[in-house]
Amino acid sequence: YNEGYLFTKKRENGTSTLMLQKLLEANNLKFEDKFYEDCEVFVKLLQQWGTIHNLSGRLTRDDIYENILDSLYPLTFIEKYDSFADIGTGAGYPGLILAIALRDTKAYLIEPRIKRVSFLNFVKATLKLDNLVVLCNRVEEVKDLQVDLITSRAVTNTSLLLDITKNIKKPNSSYLFYKGSMLESELENAKVNNYKIVNKKDR
Repeated sequence: YNEGYLFTKKRENGTSTLMLQKLLEANNLKFEDKFYEDCEVFVKLLQQWGTIHNLSGRLTRDDIYENILDSLYPLTFIEKYDSFADIGTGAGYPGLILAIALRDTKAYLIEPRIKRVSFLNFVKATLKLDNLVVLCNRVEEVKDLQVDLITSRAVTNTSLLLDITKNIKKPNSSYLFYKGSMLESELENAKVNNYKIVNKKDR
């Protein structure tokens, strides 16, 4: 999933929840009301925690909505998986947002930084995300875990990601990496053959 361009939008009239719903539905993403309520709780918590603990440099509601859309957009083109692990979740993208949207999917957020882990666990408890496990660890040190889908955004290059996640992959696991402008050279260096690139500007 290639994050290759700047996404901008105009502010809509109405409640904040309705704004997010319009944004997602405009991109063929539809969810029940509970999801949007959960997202509003996430937004408020991220703004509170983010200001104090420097979790993210982008804390305006528009910026957070943009990141929520980016996190969820792959649901329009990937198949359904029973489990996934997100590497370096940080402030919640994409793994926490996916866990909120996919409550019937087992989700693991692997994040080594303690302040971010505390935030992720607080959101988990607040939203009662029973499908979610937050692991305070480096992915290469995680044991006894194998998942169907491995996701990551802005953590490291593709080759290293494939290498450090070998211990949590199944023989038929899939990868969903949110990448930037260096994607093509990364794929060449990683010698990846079976892949699909979806660019933000094409949605």
